[in-house]
Amino acid sequence: MMKVPKGTRDYKPEEEIVRQEVISIAVKHFKANGASPIATPVFEMRSLLQRNDQYGEETKLIYNLEDQGGEELSLRYDQTVPFARFLGMNRLSDFKRYQVATVYRRDQPSAAKGRYREFYQADYDFAGQSRLMLADSECMKIMDDIFRELNIGEFTNKFNHKVLLTGILEVCKVPADKFKTVCSSIDKLDKQPLAEVCAELVKVKNIPEEAVDSLKGFISLRTDNPEMPNGELLEALLAKAEGNENIIKGVEELRRLLKYCEGCHFGSRITFDPSLARGLDYYTGVIYETVITRWPFEAKDGKKKKSSKDDNVGSVAAGGRYDGLVKSISGYDVPCVGFSLGIERIFRLIERRNEALGIPPRRSDVDVFIIASASPDKLEDLEVPQMLLRYELQKVGLNTGYSCKPKLNIVRLFDRCEKDGVPLIVILGEEEYSRKMVKIRDVKARQDEEIALDDVLKKVLERLGR
Repeated sequence: MMKVPKGTRDYKPEEEIVRQEVISIAVKHFKANGASPIATPVFEMRSLLQRNDQYGEETKLIYNLEDQGGEELSLRYDQTVPFARFLGMNRLSDFKRYQVATVYRRDQPSAAKGRYREFYQADYDFAGQSRLMLADSECMKIMDDIFRELNIGEFTNKFNHKVLLTGILEVCKVPADKFKTVCSSIDKLDKQPLAEVCAELVKVKNIPEEAVDSLKGFISLRTDNPEMPNGELLEALLAKAEGNENIIKGVEELRRLLKYCEGCHFGSRITFDPSLARGLDYYTGVIYETVITRWPFEAKDGKKKKSSKDDNVGSVAAGGRYDGLVKSISGYDVPCVGFSLGIERIFRLIERRNEALGIPPRRSDVDVFIIASASPDKLEDLEVPQMLLRYELQKVGLNTGYSCKPKLNIVRLFDRCEKDGVPLIVILGEEEYSRKMVKIRDVKARQDEEIALDDVLKKVLERLGR
């Protein structure tokens, strides 16, 4: 039996068109903010990817390749570490980049949640010095712009600070050598209840029960006060700081971040959450992730789809500041901040939205399908005019299609265009063409209009709203 490997999938035309639209929206915003594209290999030296200070407990999810040429290699887990290697090799600074590519993780796949072992990420990063929190807030603003355009429900960008989190662990008297493993457990709170995470900390990771009880008081601040403004929650946390310098420093920096975000009019769509941990070890400052908070789309019958565990796809974008990563890899010191979009998870939400709203899938990007219709002995006379008309439409940026079969079934072509989501058909008929006329067909409405051949370009552009 033929099948694709576990955790991978094929994309049909109607699915890949949606995925490419997601990517094009992301790239548009990356370019608008001055980023340049780069590409890095799909595999890297194993010694680069399996360092102890990068992926933490997630290192076990890295795919290792069989040694076939004297080099130990692994498939990339993300695009951040390869980018850090790229920066170190090329000694770059004051550099904005974007990259859209596949990454690989030996995770437990879930198609309903858009979680695969091979999946696309769209990354944006800034490498270089910047004023405190300025580049960080810009990243959050770009994320906000992208998700407002994607229109996949109400969302918030949760944020926290690694230094603040370190201070919390210090105040709670968590052993210093357990900080990283505790953060990995806290990072599971979007998938597991607080009680389960706390049980893991005590029973599996041997964290003192008193420390875990104290930690609960900090990481449950947001869930206990869901409506509290971000600034007030920061002050409430500061009141529990016991003079800890890391908490004081983290709160001061997040105050500056709030100032920028509110000044740029997206402060209502960000949420300070002390439980946000981001389990990857390379983060050093602000961390953030975008989550969908409300699903507003109803089915055509007016009924909302019943929610289930599988409806929660988790975070759809995430990132943060990683100032020490490039130096730890190459010795070249350049601070960095960035984020990554989970393309497959976003794609899954758009599929659900379109299904709920009754939006039919589109299996083709063709704007105009052109049909030459004549008796067999006259068909050849229409082939060159058909080709010239296609080229004329393509010159103004339209995608065109046609059939080169020796025998055409007009009804089947109409049906094909309707199923593929092609909006317009232009018919070069033998009799009409002799009068310098053609027919233009609205595929969805199934209505034809006869127009002058010289007016085809104008009429097509009008019908398409171009």
